[in-house]
Amino acid sequence: VQLQASGGGLVQAGGSLRLACAASGFAFDRYAIGWFRRAPGKGREGVSCINSGDGTSVYADSVKGRFTISRDDAKNTLYLQLNKLKFEDTAVYYCAKYSGSTYRGYLEVWGQGTQVTVSS
Repeated sequence: VQLQASGGGLVQAGGSLRLACAASGFAFDRYAIGWFRRAPGKGREGVSCINSGDGTSVYADSVKGRFTISRDDAKNTLYLQLNKLKFEDTAVYYCAKYSGSTYRGYLEVWGQGTQVTVSS
């Protein structure tokens, strides 16, 4: 089971990025998947999660209206569109797989992170 995040980079405040998380080794369409981040000197923060099936999603208040999570089950890939980026969005972003079809399960597999740096 593997999760491979990509798409990070350096962007100016107000800009956009699209992160991707390629999954392999499990039935991607049966599991909830989420994005998390860790900013320098801070703890891990949940950013957004999406269920399998109906695609119900949730967002942290800090990113609502700016970030959009989506999944392409045919491509076994999770996405996170980051718009109107702020300096405080600077962090390493991780994707993670839940133990079941909803984000009310526990996190059992983590991908490596991708760095997002927002310049002010």
